[in-house]
Amino acid sequence: MTKNLNVCLTPALLPLYNVEEYIVVVIDIFRATSSICYGIENGAEAIIPVSQVEECSAYREKGLDYLLAAERDGKVVDGFDFGNSPFSYTAEKVVGKTIVLTTTNGTHALHLSLSAKRIVIGSFLNLTALSNWLKTQHENILLVCAGWKNNFNLEDSLFAGAVIEQLKTEDFVLDDAAIAANDLFQLGKDDINLYLKKTSHGERLKKLGIEKDIEFCLQVDITTAIPVLEGERLVRLV
Repeated sequence: MTKNLNVCLTPALLPLYNVEEYIVVVIDIFRATSSICYGIENGAEAIIPVSQVEECSAYREKGLDYLLAAERDGKVVDGFDFGNSPFSYTAEKVVGKTIVLTTTNGTHALHLSLSAKRIVIGSFLNLTALSNWLKTQHENILLVCAGWKNNFNLEDSLFAGAVIEQLKTEDFVLDDAAIAANDLFQLGKDDINLYLKKTSHGERLKKLGIEKDIEFCLQVDITTAIPVLEGERLVRLV
């Protein structure tokens, strides 16, 4: 059975897809989906993605031991425990915890994809584990690039191309965006770190002094956890 393997290059294009016909992979390499994968790998019980800072803040009133994480424009929002730096998602900080997370791009893309058959989270950190799981699924797959404030970005699209590289020998029909993403991966695959140094979001993060976050997010296969949305919570796929 042939299946569609499509890429949505920015959340602004999601209305053009029948999202309910797909497994959606949400991609926000710098840094939300990388941090989510790392946090779930390191024993976070769950991560609850919310769209707005106010929604995140409201969890304070629930009286439970939530960690609240909010990022806007690359910076931690004042008054929150942390943002979306992967270094905030180490085992000593997150094991056994539930984190409520809102980010500029990643949680936005996720919320626009809620009608999907299933939503999973992708990053370079779990690239092979994710790709191997996708190969076993008998559904159409849509790789949703979070981009930057609804604009196209290089890093998410290149990662989509890396997934396609592992899946394109299977029974998938690629759309033009998937072919383009894979071509982009071919351009950058010999040194992804060097290739992505030119990205505008990378430049934004450098100005904030967090180059180490960029390097961390471009590590390949340091986790095997695949975060999956169950209800309102991202948990480890079992």
